[in-house]
Amino acid sequence: MPFLSGSLSFERFRVNQFEDGPFGQEHIERMAENVAGRTETANEENVHLGFLGGDHLFDQDFDLAKNIIDDAVHFGVRVDTNQVPSVIKKAWLSMELAALSRENPGGKPTKSQRKEAKESVEQRCENEAATGKYRKFQQHALLWDCSRDLLYYGGTAGTGSGHCVDLLERVFGIECGHISAGVVAQDWARDNDRYAEMDDVMPASFVTGEAFSGVAWANEHSQSPDFLGNEFLLWLWWMLETETDTIETFDGIEVTLMLAKTLSLECPIGESGKESISAECPVKLPEAMRAIQSGKLPRKTGMTLIREGQQFDLTLQAETFGISGARIHLDEDDDDFGPEDRIEAVRTLSDTIDGLFHTFCDRRTSEAWSADLNGMRGWLAPTQAARKSAA
Repeated sequence: MPFLSGSLSFERFRVNQFEDGPFGQEHIERMAENVAGRTETANEENVHLGFLGGDHLFDQDFDLAKNIIDDAVHFGVRVDTNQVPSVIKKAWLSMELAALSRENPGGKPTKSQRKEAKESVEQRCENEAATGKYRKFQQHALLWDCSRDLLYYGGTAGTGSGHCVDLLERVFGIECGHISAGVVAQDWARDNDRYAEMDDVMPASFVTGEAFSGVAWANEHSQSPDFLGNEFLLWLWWMLETETDTIETFDGIEVTLMLAKTLSLECPIGESGKESISAECPVKLPEAMRAIQSGKLPRKTGMTLIREGQQFDLTLQAETFGISGARIHLDEDDDDFGPEDRIEAVRTLSDTIDGLFHTFCDRRTSEAWSADLNGMRGWLAPTQAARKSAA
């Protein structure tokens, strides 16, 4: 499982209403009662969810010593489906209709023949599903940090994370909410008496003559200011280019960072499209500068972080704060880096990203933002030489 070895990819969920105290034997037994693979079905289009012990796709063993590490629960969820692909069902239906309407005038099926063909395909789907040939398994890695009421989902939030959250909410009576950039910003504002200021924040215009009230990729179902994640990445870029490569987090930790490997940008009003750049240091390339000078905003970037001697390489998705391809670099002399250290490294990585973002939120909701915004606009303005060349 990736949380204990290899590179890391995850998004986070806030866990609410877990009131049973520390995670213990009772909860391990609940997982065992809802283990993956205990219930199988021959029914077509059925989905079954179950817990995994965390080691592999068929791991059905749960144990306090194995699954609870440093007040965090490491486990998996398996999603079993048994569904005939729609493209196959469509082909079967076409074949049935062709056979039934062969003798009809014009070869068109009647209403009753359509009904007969549909029933025939449904029966065939049931028969095929009963053989198990279309059964599929999907494995999802999770880390439930009980000490912080956080759930780390090992992937990108979507249908898979929805299945995992549904299972956890049903079995443990909890509620889980996805943590995006906007949620992190609102939580920080609430804890630091800046909620009114944060509530008034609107997307900033970094290019002269450009103004917009929202971004094209905004989640219409969310009230969180996730666009702050895009502004955060642009602010980091500006800070690294014009000020320093070491930024102090809101809680006082110094972090040295570099934007590296990959960069994705997009026009916030959906006019000039997207741009993806892969290079050792993509922000140094002229096409990257031209993109942000035209008004594009970063949506994803690779970065290297060094905090108190520990280095992380990762890619950060701006709006969701999803982390992918993260690598934890260990001290060559440290031979005792075990599961507890690995989980603590996951916490440190999350805290570091949040801490840097909190520093940005502090400036974004204070009088300091006016100076930062003017500085960023000046940085993005074409040089006099460029203006003459364009003329």
